[in-house]
This record gives sequence, structure tokens and C-alpha cells, in this order.
Amino acid sequence: MMQINPGYYRIMAGAKSVFAQEFLEGGFIAANWNIDQDLTHDLPDDWREFNHRFIPVYLEALPDKTKISAGLACGMLHTLSKGIKQGDIILTPRGDGHYLVGKVISDYYYVPSGELSHRRKVEWFEQTLPREMMSQELKNSSGSAGAVCNITKYAEELKTLIDGKETVEHLEPDEVLEDPTAFALEKHLEHFLVENWSKTELGATYDIYTEEGQLVGQQYPSDTGPIDILAISKDKKTLLVVELKRGRASDRVVGQIQRYMGYVKDELAEADQQVKGVIIALEDDLRIRRALSVAQNIEFYRYQLSFKLNKS
Repeated sequence: MMQINPGYYRIMAGAKSVFAQEFLEGGFIAANWNIDQDLTHDLPDDWREFNHRFIPVYLEALPDKTKISAGLACGMLHTLSKGIKQGDIILTPRGDGHYLVGKVISDYYYVPSGELSHRRKVEWFEQTLPREMMSQELKNSSGSAGAVCNITKYAEELKTLIDGKETVEHLEPDEVLEDPTAFALEKHLEHFLVENWSKTELGATYDIYTEEGQLVGQQYPSDTGPIDILAISKDKKTLLVVELKRGRASDRVVGQIQRYMGYVKDELAEADQQVKGVIIALEDDLRIRRALSVAQNIEFYRYQLSFKLNKS
């Protein structure tokens, strides 16, 4: 039976879903990330401990990769192998606009088989989930780069879709909003910024971090939570942490972005790279301006929402 409150994960079946049929027929999910050893006795509960041990292993196998790429790969491997629990729900793109849906029914096991060596058994459901049925927010998250993506925050919508019901996007009942239109636009702020990055002021100097053509700098995992956007300057000398806040930002966001910046400095940056931060919000106030006045290497940007109809 399905857990009362399972986690939900989008797991890719290789590039362009090349292994989707093998996943389905074999009853498993799998990956490799160039770490070719049995991890049965090397899966601590804390992914940070795992990363510290296996990032060097990854970089030894792929010396041309960066610590950013290594950190992401090891983090995803730990999530697939340990972070996902029995009873959690898996969505895997089939490559035709539908997702395979199944339940994890085993702990980690190892099969020496190249790209599919690190495995979890999955009981696949009969029905698939059409992407077109998803809300735009869920489409954005489930379509993000990276082989492993935690989409548990859409659990209510996903459960409804898996049960075969249609969903209707709605405002959270505890939200008090003066401008529902603005709120609807703000919901997609991150996706809009990523899609239009090259047209922004930041895009003139920085690129969102990519690896082999895949965007990996969106929702990059850190030990204090996911970084909204991780970018790198075009001269490769500066890593930029971008934190997005809907509406007005409080001064607490300064401490939050500093924690992310500290993680990037300590764990990801090369010796010759510096780390900067940017907070993007609709409004600021005196408290955040005071906090930023003594915070090094952090800038504040306001975004502006615009929506109008033109009669033709």
C-alpha cells in the first residue's frame, strides 16, 4: 500500500529517456554517475558525509569535471540510493509526454552493469501520468535538469492526478492577497527568470551553471537547503548565488543567502574563484537595507510585474 505521506521524486531514465522501457520491464530505477562500486555499506544518513567521501572518487574518474558537477552528481546518487524511502512515489518520463509512475519497494542494491548499477526496485502502476495534466509549476519542477528531482511539495496535486482526478490551480486558503494577478505571476518568477536570463542585467555578466549542455544551476542542493540559482561569471572567476523572494524580502534572507554563499565558498569554489550573492524581491524595507549595508558581496534587485490587455 502507498504510504500516508510518501515523498515524490522525478527520476530520469537516462538521456532522452533511453532506459525508460528497461526501468519498466525490470521493475527498478537506476543510475551510475561514474562511481563503480557497491555502496551497500557506504550510505550514511547525512548526504554531506557521503559527498565528502565520494566527490574525490567522482573527480578522479572524471578529472575534467568541476567540484560543482561532482557535488551535484554525488548528491543525486545519495538521494536515489538512500534519501528515497520505501513507499515513496517515482515519476519517470517515458519520452512521449507521459510519466511512468511507481512505488519504491526495496532498499539500495548494486548490479555491476555500467550506467544502471545503483538500483532500487519499483512497483510500477498500470496508469501513466500525462504531462499535459500537470499545473505549470509542477511542469517546471518535473522538467528541471538533473537525473533526480524532489517534487514532494506538489504531493497534493500529484496524489490527485495519480488517483485519476483533474486538478484546479487555486490560491492557498491562508494567503491574503491584494492582487491575485500579481501573485499568479510571482508563482512562476523563478521559471521566468531562468527562461529569460540572457535578457537580464545579470545575464550580461553571468551564466546559470550548466554541465554538458544541461542546466544544473537551478535549485542546486546545499547543506542548508536548495539554492534558487547558481551562476558563474563568463570569465569563470566568480560564482553567484541568487535567492528569489516573492513579495517583500525580510532581513532574514540576508542570513539565508550568506549560508548558501558560505557553502559555495567552502565546498564548490576553486581556489581562484570568489563568491557573490544577489537577492531578488518585489520590495525591500529599512531592516534589509541596514543588513545589506554591512554584508559583503551581496546586492539587491527589485523585480517588476506587468500585466495588461491591449484591445485589437
